[in-house]
Amino acid sequence: MTHPAATRALLASTLSATALLVTAGCSVGDEPRPRWFSASASASGASPAVEQPSGSGAALTEAQAHAALVTEADLGEPWVPSRGAQTWRDGLLKATTESGDCQRLLDILYTEEPFGSPKGPQATSALDDGDTDAQLRYRVAAHPPADVDRTLDWMKSLPGTCGEFTAATTRGGIQGVEVRDLPLPPVGDARQALRVMLAGESEEGELTYLTMDIAAVRVGQEAITLTNAGLGEVYAEVTQQAAQLGAQRLAEIRKQGRAQI
Repeated sequence: MTHPAATRALLASTLSATALLVTAGCSVGDEPRPRWFSASASASGASPAVEQPSGSGAALTEAQAHAALVTEADLGEPWVPSRGAQTWRDGLLKATTESGDCQRLLDILYTEEPFGSPKGPQATSALDDGDTDAQLRYRVAAHPPADVDRTLDWMKSLPGTCGEFTAATTRGGIQGVEVRDLPLPPVGDARQALRVMLAGESEEGELTYLTMDIAAVRVGQEAITLTNAGLGEVYAEVTQQAAQLGAQRLAEIRKQGRAQI
């Protein structure tokens, strides 16, 4: 798709501004810590990241999947149960681009299902940040491990194949998109996360900057999928700690389940 030079200049400037803003947010050491961060780790019992072999074992039951969720009780204030999908989901994430890999990424960001619809037990929690209006969606579901690992390898390649591209929304807007790797603690059997930034204009002509983290961790036969997104501050630390806590919790529940067999 070819766009006028003026549009290209706008996209380049807005995307560069977004990159500068989010670069600081991606660095855990430099990022301002959200209020809940220090208390959350001790309250939840989360320990330093360690590789946790999960074994094969049987798939979780639905009750076990629910018990493995990360909820507002883990994150604390300002996180609360979600009040519903934000309008930017349809306005910015329903978009098309020419590259097959980049289009697949956009579709996954919208559906929040990198591994497709689960066919077995599953559980989902959805939370809103009352301070920044960010939204976090966390899912535990059974998926074939080989399929999960292939998708994780594909996600790992995206900063190279889809590092920067443009996408047209269904409402006629143009978004400049940048894709970066987002490091995760070494938990679970396999893991990958991305930070995706979309810069463009609203229908009213106002500049918009959407940041969306998508993370996935495989623990045995189950996969954790986590998205954390918003038009304001989106803390990489929230994504990383939720993935760490969730993977540790899921591994423990799997361990307890095997002990009961």
